[in-house]
Amino acid sequence: MGLKATKGVISTAGVVPACRTLDCVTFFSATADEASQLLALVARTDPQDSYSRRNPQWNSRQAFGRPSAGFRFGVPQTLNFLGCRASEALFAQAVQRLTALGGAPVAIDFAPFLAAARLLYDGPWVAERYAVAGPLIEQQPDAVLSVIRDVLAKAPAIDATATFKAMYQLQGYKAQCDAILDTLDCVLTPTFPRPVTLDELAAEPIARNADLGYYTNFMNLLDYAAVSVPCGFMPDGLPSGVTLFGRAFIDQYLLSLADAFQRAERLPLAGGARLESPPPAHSAGHDRMALAVCGAHLAGLPLNGQLLARGGRLLQETHSAPRYRLYALADGKRPAMVRDERDGAAIAVEVWEIPSAEVGSLLAAIPRAAGAGTG
Repeated sequence: MGLKATKGVISTAGVVPACRTLDCVTFFSATADEASQLLALVARTDPQDSYSRRNPQWNSRQAFGRPSAGFRFGVPQTLNFLGCRASEALFAQAVQRLTALGGAPVAIDFAPFLAAARLLYDGPWVAERYAVAGPLIEQQPDAVLSVIRDVLAKAPAIDATATFKAMYQLQGYKAQCDAILDTLDCVLTPTFPRPVTLDELAAEPIARNADLGYYTNFMNLLDYAAVSVPCGFMPDGLPSGVTLFGRAFIDQYLLSLADAFQRAERLPLAGGARLESPPPAHSAGHDRMALAVCGAHLAGLPLNGQLLARGGRLLQETHSAPRYRLYALADGKRPAMVRDERDGAAIAVEVWEIPSAEVGSLLAAIPRAAGAGTG
């Protein structure tokens, strides 16, 4: 399996750049658990890499765990397998597998993702590649593969005006794509429409490379994290895979989903070994936190705006365990929910999900005598 981590989480210092603003170090491993451990080891801010980013605590090794049931995963409404029925069948099985693991598939419009993907080679980012390879092409053209020379040939003609126009275009696509991801935990796509042979690649390298990147060329442009995991073999023995992707800094959550998927698939590992290690015992974490609220924070009541202003999303209406009581506070504006093992009752609550980065400001807005905890 392969991990394409969030941009900047893994330092690119010492790596020969291809497209420096987009470059990521990707690694392959036998299992998602191994990839999680590797990421935890190398996810460090590096002063030698000006594009390095701090990895938030919610994306640490502790976030790798067992995905909770009820996660929502997007599936493109329109899928392209380039005529490969075997790929199509394996992807349909992968959707069923992820659903069986507790996920809820949600059909999404994939058009803005594909539009962003086309900018990778049709937009000004080829000029950024030329910033690295240009001197070599100019001084030693025979040292560069002809197909690379052909791709970069248009780079010198790309001006600043075209670059800014493309940046505005990309930002528009990102706004659309981010809005879609805000309602989901991840998106599931094929890793590629169909396998490509070496002979096909040699005959039409640019076209076949575009085929292979159909579902992935937008990842770094849109600043997303992605994990590719095997999903089976076709009748001719060629492999197929699916990609789980989502917002930046949910790498460990995506790896948690990949781990559960990999265990359910039970495909042989490299060398024919089997995945025998026990699954994680604790729940997986990501960049959102579920909070149970009561009283004035319920939907439609005076303090609910504190949740909405922080990007809160109502997950469910339910009741607490029958071990709590509500007390009226002196200001008369809100009640306090207190644990009472002897005389308690089930209290109406709502479960809201808010970005983890907003939890601190929410707690700061709760006045004295009230609070939040795991009681």
